[in-house]
Amino acid sequence: MTAPGTPDPALPDTQHFDLTALPGPARYKLLTATVVPRPIAWVSTRGADGHVNLAPYSFFGLMGSDPPVVAFAPGDRPDGTPKDTALNIGAGGEFTVNLVSAALAQTMNASATDFPHGYAEPAALGIALVPGVQVGVPRVAGAPAALECREVQTLLIGRTRIILGEVLGLTLRADAVQDPQRHHVDTAALDLVGRMGGRGTYTLTRDTFAIDRVSFETWQNRQTQD
Repeated sequence: MTAPGTPDPALPDTQHFDLTALPGPARYKLLTATVVPRPIAWVSTRGADGHVNLAPYSFFGLMGSDPPVVAFAPGDRPDGTPKDTALNIGAGGEFTVNLVSAALAQTMNASATDFPHGYAEPAALGIALVPGVQVGVPRVAGAPAALECREVQTLLIGRTRIILGEVLGLTLRADAVQDPQRHHVDTAALDLVGRMGGRGTYTLTRDTFAIDRVSFETWQNRQTQD
């Protein structure tokens, strides 16, 4: 047994980073290279002038199901002003999270261009939209899945803005719905992509594997059998 305070030779060497002492760019590089893969929220919103804004965010995740809540973090522009996504949600409260398939990856990336305030990315890039069902914000026509949301709360922690939204409705491409009565979805058919690292690196979601989750009783039985 290793004495207290003595490194265990069976454990891998580690390198600790004090994030409270590092500048923002360093924290970003470390965290985005570590927390992977990250799903992509391709968020559509409507401005007060009626123009539809569309931008991708990989600081995004599903936070629960009762009620269903998503969270994403739109950053600010270099001058410190909020990006159009945050401004539009603050004005209207509604947004749609379009999930990104491999076929849409290039188009999604193009919409990440730093367009001027008020610029309508879908119109500029020729991205087809269709009306929402439960919100007044359209979705990307080619997206394999879209979550229609209403803002619940926006948190500001330092320069980090976290928008929480209740998911009111879900639209799925028909070929990915295996059994609508039993709510079975063919996830692989969605062919979604995720973010790896910082700018420009992505991953596919086709290479999956399954691990069964066992009950405590089953776990106990296995211990006695070993």
